[in-house]
Amino acid sequence: MVKLFAVLIAALLVLTMPVSVLAADQPTLGEQNALKKAGSYLKYSAFSQTRLIDQLEYEGFSTSEATYAVKNVKADWMEQAAKKAKQYLKYSAYSRSRLISQLEYEGFTHDQAVYAVGQVGY
Repeated sequence: MVKLFAVLIAALLVLTMPVSVLAADQPTLGEQNALKKAGSYLKYSAFSQTRLIDQLEYEGFSTSEATYAVKNVKADWMEQAAKKAKQYLKYSAYSRSRLISQLEYEGFTHDQAVYAVGQVGY
């Protein structure tokens, strides 16, 4: 009888919770779409986390949607930095220090930038 009472109370609590609490683990439609868009961007260009958030916000996603997408896109940010370094060197010549500075300007961390220039031969 006590078990039944406990189950009934738990069920009543769940039924009276706001929908937002019940669905807290589920991404919103905006978050899902931001995640899809983030994946699309990373297929054809390299981005730092901050620049990808900026781009998603430019596309009209909210900061929270863009942040959700960047946290969940499962990108290797070191590899993104290396790809961006390769993209820069494809169109222009850079010294090692200038390339690191440029990558940091693009929002990559210092460690990511140093890794990236190592990957392109510096």
